[in-house]
Amino acid sequence: MKPILLTLLLFSPLAAQQPPEDPLRDVLFPPEAVMQHQQALGLSDEQKNNLKIEIRQAQPKFTELQWTLQDEMERLLSLLKQSKIDEKPVASQLDKVLAAEREIKRTQLMFLIRIKNNLTPAQQTQLRELLEKSKAR
Repeated sequence: MKPILLTLLLFSPLAAQQPPEDPLRDVLFPPEAVMQHQQALGLSDEQKNNLKIEIRQAQPKFTELQWTLQDEMERLLSLLKQSKIDEKPVASQLDKVLAAEREIKRTQLMFLIRIKNNLTPAQQTQLRELLEKSKAR
């Protein structure tokens, strides 16, 4: 999906450094973790329904965004395959690829925020503990 961006990163001085850990991992929860531990968390029927609604709404949106990103990336690659590359259209197309990636990340973050907001503070603490225990195994 990101071969061009990966190539750009390979030529940067930062490439020699280890990638940082995901800073969001410790503050947000993947929906699968909430579903997996729903009994232990004591999710109410309302919380379960909210989670189902969020997932059902997110799936088609993510699919559409992935299609958009793939389409924009293919256009970028076709521009880069030319023997003589015109920088202006490539830069413009790269902006479209980056915009699509940005929208995916933004949508993912908003989705994860809604998942977290569906949990009580006590459930969040409990889920964090459950995830830590499963990571330690």
